[in-house]
Amino acid sequence: MKQTAKLPTPDPIAQQHSDALLQQIIQTIEQHNNWLSFADFMQMALYQTGLGYYSNGLTKIGIGGDFVTAPQLSPLFSMALGNHIADVLQQVPGSNCLEFGAGNGQMAADLLLYLDSIDCLPTHYYIVEASAYFREIQKKNLAKESAHLKDKVIWLDRLPATFSGVIIANEVCDAMPVHRVQLGKELCFEQGITVANNQLQWQLQPLSNPQLAACCDNIRAYIEHVPYLTEINLQASAWLTTVGEMLAQGAILLIDYGFSATEYYHPQRHQGTLRCHYQQQVHDDPLRLIGLQDITAHVNFTALAESALVAGLHVAGFQRQADFLLAGGILELSQSAENETYQQLQNAAALKRLLLPDQMGEVFKVLSLAKEVTMQRSVISDLRHRL
Repeated sequence: MKQTAKLPTPDPIAQQHSDALLQQIIQTIEQHNNWLSFADFMQMALYQTGLGYYSNGLTKIGIGGDFVTAPQLSPLFSMALGNHIADVLQQVPGSNCLEFGAGNGQMAADLLLYLDSIDCLPTHYYIVEASAYFREIQKKNLAKESAHLKDKVIWLDRLPATFSGVIIANEVCDAMPVHRVQLGKELCFEQGITVANNQLQWQLQPLSNPQLAACCDNIRAYIEHVPYLTEINLQASAWLTTVGEMLAQGAILLIDYGFSATEYYHPQRHQGTLRCHYQQQVHDDPLRLIGLQDITAHVNFTALAESALVAGLHVAGFQRQADFLLAGGILELSQSAENETYQQLQNAAALKRLLLPDQMGEVFKVLSLAKEVTMQRSVISDLRHRL
């Protein structure tokens, strides 16, 4: 973990954005008896209209941004994902794809091109994007990268009543606002934000949310020593329940970094999993660079699997990203795509980032959920027994 003191200094325009958002957050805290839950703070820091991290128009992804996602490393990621998707689309004629939080649109473009090449296009490719900034970037990139397929893409302002096909969420749950709780010997507390001398500070308050209290009771079964600070993502569980109930037939693919509950509540994570990303550096202080850095928390895949079951979904597989991509034929796709030495070198570098345990291959996982379809590739190197 890098020390926050070594982070680059924002330029004047970015600093103005941050200062303006800080003042809005301070006003909100003062309006709530000088205390705001971390989930509410994170919501404002990431999504406040015009100023939040995902709303302010500053560069986020790729070179010059704060982080790089798997689809940007190589189209091989989306092509291997496409094979998983094609298996489902072939079982549900006339079905669609729906992607949550499509980033810069690169994965959508690559998926459509690949599905077109294997004659397995969905009827429509829907995108649900909360950020107006990202929606415009997606439209431009899709028009450029897959112009002949742009009519397939439809942006939704609300979820459909029912949906058949494949729902994709790549690095979506980790960016949902989380509550932070501290478990003590007998009592549990919620960690929030207060203001002192016009500065944001952490402050614990007695737990009052019944949902959080129930989660804390469950967490105690996993931890041995207290105090133990951790995150609880109520929004992700509620979102998945809604999406699962919406799905009439098809599959949901959740790709994110995280752990099963046993690993999530490991003693070494007694300070939680909260991480901030700023200009390709990672640190753990969300109370600085407000609106200029991404704030994330690792995903508890056991909690998501439990929510899926409540929504009537079948947990079809739980894999490391490396195993998921190998099951999707990424090595074969790489070999067939290598036409020149430069391409071979690019593919080799991308495969290392996507597959190796010390890169994305181990910490990123894929939870495959199904309703009235089979997902044969999802049982390869399956880890459901760990959930």
